[in-house]
Amino acid sequence: MKTILALAAAMLLTSTAPSFAVEPQAEIFKQAETAAKAWIALTDAGKYGESWERAGTYFKTGISKNTWETGVRSLRAPLGSVKARELKSTEYATTLPGAPDGEYVVIQYETQFENKKSAQETITPMREKDGSWKVSGYFIR
Repeated sequence: MKTILALAAAMLLTSTAPSFAVEPQAEIFKQAETAAKAWIALTDAGKYGESWERAGTYFKTGISKNTWETGVRSLRAPLGSVKARELKSTEYATTLPGAPDGEYVVIQYETQFENKKSAQETITPMREKDGSWKVSGYFIR
């Protein structure tokens, strides 16, 4: 009888474990995507200085505000305005090439600009020491 109860308890715990494992990651993705969308809205609006100010610590230590404003302006201006942006993938990582270990969510969008029909944008929020998610990287291909 004890064996049956132990087996039943083990089966119950095993059968519910995936829902507990998935929920935290879903919440992480939600928080990181919310941060990415708020940040990219500033960039789309040409508010480059404000996007730098709202970026994460790693981002701001890697590039000065002036360099960011100049660089992103020269990158985005020829592309024109955003016509469409579709989420393609979201991936959690604790290590990324050339970046310190931490918690990251690599978010990739297929984006259509006014003057470029198809581009891939990668926005990478990182969890800050205070637990918030802020953008640590942005790339367009």
